[in-house]
Amino acid sequence: MGLLRGRGSDPQASFVELFFDLVVVFALNRLVTTTVRGLQGGSPGHRWTTIVQAMLLILPLVWVWTITVYGTARFDPRRAGARGVILATALGVLLLGAAAPQAFDSTSVVFAGLYVALQAGRALALSLALRRHPLRQLFRGAFGWFCVSAVPWLAGAFLHGWPQLVLWSSAVAIDYGSARFGWPLPGLGRERVTAWATAAEHLAHRYRQLLMIALGEGILAVGIAFTNGPGFGSLAATLGLLVAFLTIVLFWQLYIYKAGLFIGTAVGMARDPARLGRVAATAHVLMIMGIVATATGQDLVQHRSGGQTYPTWLAVMLGGPAVFLGGRALLEWVVYSRLSVPRLLGAGALLLLSVPLALAPPLAVVAAVPVVLIVITVVDLQRAAGKPPEAPAPPGPPA
Repeated sequence: MGLLRGRGSDPQASFVELFFDLVVVFALNRLVTTTVRGLQGGSPGHRWTTIVQAMLLILPLVWVWTITVYGTARFDPRRAGARGVILATALGVLLLGAAAPQAFDSTSVVFAGLYVALQAGRALALSLALRRHPLRQLFRGAFGWFCVSAVPWLAGAFLHGWPQLVLWSSAVAIDYGSARFGWPLPGLGRERVTAWATAAEHLAHRYRQLLMIALGEGILAVGIAFTNGPGFGSLAATLGLLVAFLTIVLFWQLYIYKAGLFIGTAVGMARDPARLGRVAATAHVLMIMGIVATATGQDLVQHRSGGQTYPTWLAVMLGGPAVFLGGRALLEWVVYSRLSVPRLLGAGALLLLSVPLALAPPLAVVAAVPVVLIVITVVDLQRAAGKPPEAPAPPGPPA
């Protein structure tokens, strides 16, 4: 079929895919800005609810990106039809990002309606375009399950408070869970050949780019907060900006050294690329959630660097980097079949530091993060010193 990728197609992202990524940056920035606003005031219950809401918004946004990337792993973005789907999705993400700040209030119907229309509509359009191609079954199954999750998405849009959170949580669980099992439907079975089995290098490139998007959004969020605040007129704000930059750089260093470079190779070597690819995707989702939480904490410092650090602030300032390290440790297992002890110990150290740092000002809390990350980086460099480059060794017997 003309829309599908041919053998030996370029695994690098096309320009239209990179354009789509720019729109995702906007959506993530709106999410961080909204979360920062919710964490600055109100009762403790309100601030914890804000964190839960942020998690419920980032997961569908990441899922839209994921389904789009799985599509471009199969369809050639140089074809007009595939480009049209990507651009339509980019428009949908732009509108989702615009609706995100009030997604649990005045724009809840807009957010849920856009998400359902985007996911179900795209799956339906592709199933019709594929006609008699075997891949049609995959998108028919996806359409059916997106219609199932549409019920709690749309029902929750007309509610508020915890009933809405419960319904939208169940909708997210349906979206992720149904895909995990191949979107099975009566009479259609389930899809057993995933994009990871046929386009591991392309998906590895795209997940690296998604992580870059999250890192770039972290710089964007704190940079905007710095320029809109006291800027260079405040020593604390300037130090907060420098700490944020150093933290982002260390995140990238810890990601790319060395497992981040060999995701596609490791998955391609595995006996079951689909299974290992799903684990790699999960690791990236965890790391991205950690980066977004960290960016939220760094943004908070630009609004108030001194005084009391709320428990919710500690959760994003220290919990975010800990989640990132947990996801990175999982990626180490994907590529090298081992647990990354330094990263796990670093995550544990950050959680333990939340006890004494509960009495410290916000700037001191975020300043502790790069110290832990530097220690992990030094351990990595010492372990590799004088040794030849390590080849990927994914878990399980070789393919």
